[in-house]
Amino acid sequence: MSIRSFIARPTEAGYQGIYVLRDGMPSNHLPLLLAAYQHTFARDLDSMTRHLIDDVSICWKELGTDLLDDAPKDLVVALTGGDSWPSTQPSNLTAPDGSPPRRITAEAGATGDAEWGYVLHPDGIEVISLYEQTRGPVVGWATDPRTPFSDHPAMWPVTTVGTAPKTFTAVPAPSSPVTPATPRPSRR
Repeated sequence: MSIRSFIARPTEAGYQGIYVLRDGMPSNHLPLLLAAYQHTFARDLDSMTRHLIDDVSICWKELGTDLLDDAPKDLVVALTGGDSWPSTQPSNLTAPDGSPPRRITAEAGATGDAEWGYVLHPDGIEVISLYEQTRGPVVGWATDPRTPFSDHPAMWPVTTVGTAPKTFTAVPAPSSPVTPATPRPSRR
């Protein structure tokens, strides 16, 4: 799906980040980002932020299962149904005037046509539904990536302007393996 989003870091003015052109719903991004933080990046938020925001030349076309490289196999299967696909960036792009393209960035007050935003805070991921709001609640980093996240904007309530975003209580990992109710459809 072409649901545009962005991944950003907090700044004094709000946030600054990079666009992701596809699959930007919470049910897709949150499991990947939580599992990447917990396993692939070994809870190193700076390293994860550099990879997802700073090391991108233009933008992300989509985030892929390479973000789950170091996650347990049962978690990867639960999140992807066993499918795999790489994170990709657009290639062979030029601007209308023939010049190289510029980075497609997002910041507070300038999010373009993005529908969702994910701000990587030290305590978790702020989820912003840009249909109606400029801030959102934070999903704590300890939240189990298998948590069923809603894609409905009303489920990501507006937080009070000028205050820190509300942090959801972390959902503990299940004690027994969780089988996904419906595996993700095949990507290719």
